[in-house]
Amino acid sequence: MAQMQIAYLNHSGFSVVYERTCLVFDYYPAAERKAGAPGVITSEDLAPFDRVLVFVSHSHEDHFDLSIYEWQDDARVHYILGDDVPARWPGERMKPGDEKTFGDISVRAFDSTDLGVSFLVKLPEYTIFHAGDLNLWHWRDVSTVREIAQAEDAFYAAMKPLEKEKIDVAFFPVDPRQGSLYDAGALYFLMSVKPRLMIPMHFQGRADVATDFARKNRSRRTNIVALTRRGESIFFGDAPEAIQEDAAQDEAQEDAQAEREEASPVVPNLTFDAAAAVRSLAEKAEQEERTEETGAADVGEKTDGIFS
Repeated sequence: MAQMQIAYLNHSGFSVVYERTCLVFDYYPAAERKAGAPGVITSEDLAPFDRVLVFVSHSHEDHFDLSIYEWQDDARVHYILGDDVPARWPGERMKPGDEKTFGDISVRAFDSTDLGVSFLVKLPEYTIFHAGDLNLWHWRDVSTVREIAQAEDAFYAAMKPLEKEKIDVAFFPVDPRQGSLYDAGALYFLMSVKPRLMIPMHFQGRADVATDFARKNRSRRTNIVALTRRGESIFFGDAPEAIQEDAAQDEAQEDAQAEREEASPVVPNLTFDAAAAVRSLAEKAEQEERTEETGAADVGEKTDGIFS
């Protein structure tokens, strides 16, 4: 199976490189707009890809930056927008329940507890969820009991259809402005959906909030990785069968080692370099092919089947 490279851009913005396709979610470079700066994407960066899908969950300025239209290319670049984005901006609009296909990629819009939608993207091998501003938006320290109850009802109703989905990678808000229980929505999503990998977002520049959430809540069922520096990236994907079988034999030892290690399996990559991302995935694919031919005995480093 092909691997994906996931990069943090800023705030709730991420890129996902899968083979020769690039997905960009809720791009928001803020003050960092110079070409070559970490997390900044240009048309030149996207040139190596055969297909680019640009997602805008809703019209809030920290999720919808107009510079995405500098990337326009009718043949390759497609814009997928929440239904609240003003009509003057081009793109395929989606409301909750809508489904669209782009070749072998399907996109379904789910509800949000703020403006717009959340997105479920099904690639040939993986399923990705980007929450947009779907969250349990309450301010426990200042909200009234009625306001909290209304927020909970809206959130649980929006979550119910998602609980049936098998999700590999999920991006979900942990916003410290909410005060105590700021992570209630993320924890509910974690327990009810159980994605293979969860990446916190919308943490208002508070790297400590994202890293603490990851450290305290990752489990054997769901890994949580905090990407907090713009351009920082990780690889996600299944190992070749030979490696998986070898790793399974030492599962107990690896679990014990994982408990002792506090470090997050993050691969530093502090600039968005699309060409390098394509090369990295190609090199990994070639290495996996060689591994399958020679067998697990030639593999110098084991993988847990998710990260490398």
